Amino acid sequence: MSVRLARLLCVTLVGVGVATSALARSPATHTKSGTLIWRGDVATAQGVVDEVAKAWQKAGHGRVELQPFNTASGIDAVLSGRADIAGSARGSDGSAEDAKLKFVPVAWDALVIITNAANPVRSLTLKQVHDIYYGRIHNWNEVGGRNAPIDVYAVASPGDGVEFSLRKLLFGRGNQPVAAPRLYVNTHQLEAGVRLNPNGMGAATLSDVRGNRKLKVLAINGISPSVANIADGSYPLYTPLYLVINPHNPKAKQVEDFIDFVQTGAGSTALRRHAVLPYQDGRALASLDSGRRSRILAEVGAQPSRIARTPPISAPGATYAAGAAQAPTSPNTLAARRALAQRQARDRAAAAAAQPARLSRVRGDVAGVSVSGLAHVRGDATTVNRAQASGHDFRKVTADTYQSRASASQNHGSASAKTYRVARGDTLFSIARRHAVKVAQLRDWNHLRNNEVKPGQLLRIRGD
Repeated sequence: MSVRLARLLCVTLVGVGVATSALARSPATHTKSGTLIWRGDVATAQGVVDEVAKAWQKAGHGRVELQPFNTASGIDAVLSGRADIAGSARGSDGSAEDAKLKFVPVAWDALVIITNAANPVRSLTLKQVHDIYYGRIHNWNEVGGRNAPIDVYAVASPGDGVEFSLRKLLFGRGNQPVAAPRLYVNTHQLEAGVRLNPNGMGAATLSDVRGNRKLKVLAINGISPSVANIADGSYPLYTPLYLVINPHNPKAKQVEDFIDFVQTGAGSTALRRHAVLPYQDGRALASLDSGRRSRILAEVGAQPSRIARTPPISAPGATYAAGAAQAPTSPNTLAARRALAQRQARDRAAAAAAQPARLSRVRGDVAGVSVSGLAHVRGDATTVNRAQASGHDFRKVTADTYQSRASASQNHGSASAKTYRVARGDTLFSIARRHAVKVAQLRDWNHLRNNEVKPGQLLRIRGD
């Protein structure tokens, strides 16, 4: 991420009327004895730091001054010494600036797709979310809604945590340009826009929007985001929340103590009150991360990015191994871990069955999108205006005729059926897993050249 670009963008947006009191604070505040300065995205402030900071002060450790704005401003402030801790819903983007900092995962949250509460759509598939952001789906009636344009909102800040993490999952790269002509300075501003527009759509975190009756959180592949569904890995769009520090900060010891505190009983209790899963309670999710990303990319028809990868998620103990307190485990957490272990076993079996279907055969490399006006942007999450997008990638595509739910359900059939009619949201991988066959077998029986299937298509699912 370009620090200069992050600063210029923040200043420009504030200058045209998007202001926040956080930026008005004087750097001199940083000299207060016993006070830690935290700055970062509003989602992490809402889900992690706000409640934990109160518990920290109540325990007599001092005060944490919160300056919520966005991810870029927080990372920039920690790098320059104007803040002690940054909050981020993404890990390092691999840039030279991020390489100077430490990203410590402290919790798990769900990346959620939000719409106006009046929107009749309740669920989207991963493929539909991908195609909406990619500019292939433009109208709500293409995903089961009313005849109205989909107004996609995004955060303009380079490297925003929510945007970067979502695009990393859907496209294989966090700096993927998307067809989102409406830009906001942070997720709270985005949420306010969606609340006012019945056709609006954007991304946020579960902890940040829970309880907001003016917003609707959409299920993904029929699975609603919840702490339980994050813990067992069934909801696919989960992400770590990070606290970012500068090892050369004069308050490094106090900062380490605060991060350790987040992992204690009091800190973990505060996290749970905000519908956030403490990192230690879901530490097995880290081992699922690589497989999860591959499955998502296969489902949406994308390929892994060939650019430098984000460093893998590491446990907090790798950074502060000595004396780090472990988060207590509740009966619900233990049950979630058992469910997660069972899911891991199923995923390994499914992956072995689908081994011949490698991503190298999936068409649609999203890394090659040609977009004008982004020549000088590097490693940053950016958005494009649909009217300015070039090439065929953002051209309106006519949707396939979708089969109704009623007729689709009639063709699901039993394990003994010889044919299957593809329903909305199906992929060749999911069909193979449902009928306990290999993807390669489905391709052979149906003379398919690739893994693409369409709603309504009749497939042979048995060879005899």
